[in-house]
Amino acid sequence: MFELRDLHVHYDMIHAVKGISLRVEQGEVVALIGANGAGKSTSLRTAAGLKKPTSGQVLLRGEDVTAATAQKRVALGLSLVPEGRHVFTGMTVRENLELGAYLRRDSAGIAQDLEGVFAYFPILKSRQRQAAGTLSGGEQQMLAMGRALMSRPEILLLDEPSMGLSPLLVGEIFDIIAKISKAGTTILLVEQNAMKALRLADRAYVMENGRIAATGTGADMLDSEEVKKSYLGGA
Repeated sequence: MFELRDLHVHYDMIHAVKGISLRVEQGEVVALIGANGAGKSTSLRTAAGLKKPTSGQVLLRGEDVTAATAQKRVALGLSLVPEGRHVFTGMTVRENLELGAYLRRDSAGIAQDLEGVFAYFPILKSRQRQAAGTLSGGEQQMLAMGRALMSRPEILLLDEPSMGLSPLLVGEIFDIIAKISKAGTTILLVEQNAMKALRLADRAYVMENGRIAATGTGADMLDSEEVKKSYLGGA
């Protein structure tokens, strides 16, 4: 359904992503794990159309969308929840969510999806008239996820959704990701909490120094001694 094929990405002279290839099938949760600086977030930003690759392809349902704008990719069903949330702090919670549906014209469907977001994140409903900048970090993460869901994506790209959150909130966010997956959304997840990511993932890729170093099912990666030693604290 979604594929990165021999993708290379540079920042000036820095070769950040070095020919990676990965595939996400419909309905899967696929995790992309690795150390800081491995190229994970760059890969997601390139997939979403926010960074232009040096070479390689981004494919969506077999269609080459490498040259498509980020807006076009959203229209095609691909949405990114960026690292660091990036909510519009001066706008209300509801305005942030409505902005997620800016390409849509189906007012009834938008209203239905807004209630769906509130079902996932009840705290957002109670704070929908509140400025987004006054929310806690966890609430802003929920808002960023809700905003992406308002575009009604077929594929959701999640970049470090647990970053900076308390262990209790991390568990809550991953429970919601599981619910979103069960509702039919395909997910590509970049996450520093490798244990949580692998427990949720159908399949996983490990990135090292801009390359794919290993791949397998989430269960296989959890059982891998090398992965345990490098990313799971030897657990």
